[in-house]
Amino acid sequence: MAMRWLAIPAVLMAFSGAALAAGCPELLQGQLPKLRAKESIDLCQRFAGKPLVIVNTASFCGFAPQFKGLEALYQHYKGQGLELIGVPSDDFKQESNDGAETAKVCYVNYGVTFTMTEPQVVRGPDAVHLFKVLAQQSAAPKWNFYKYVVDRQGKVIAHFSSLTKPDNPELISAVEKAIASKP
Repeated sequence: MAMRWLAIPAVLMAFSGAALAAGCPELLQGQLPKLRAKESIDLCQRFAGKPLVIVNTASFCGFAPQFKGLEALYQHYKGQGLELIGVPSDDFKQESNDGAETAKVCYVNYGVTFTMTEPQVVRGPDAVHLFKVLAQQSAAPKWNFYKYVVDRQGKVIAHFSSLTKPDNPELISAVEKAIASKP
């Protein structure tokens, strides 16, 4: 009889974990290590219900000056709930192997204050879960600084090539649509 009572909390914990996962969009399930920090980012806990712009970045890419425009976009819309996630990647051979160097480019050279992760794989079978789901919902990044706009339900509503600058009217319109979406 006592064994049954011990099993009940374990069963309840399993169901609550499943319920949490069920309440979190597939896109945001998982964690990523924060750039130059000891902690990981629980994507669901941090970003569920928020409009997002997700960008794969590279410190030594010719598009790296877009960091300034991305930061301006983030500053303009963060008061309306927008979150921006930068995910460095060496998939296109333009990112440092040294997280300190990546952090210097982002934080010192470009003044980035939005969330940045440690470098990740963003294409193919080894891509992190976040980018696998982005690819399923739209397309895999074709180069660095590929931009995804995600609504409050965790669905990609638009994606933009590296050539699209952060102040592009179509990107801005997609961001405003994501902000206006219902959680």
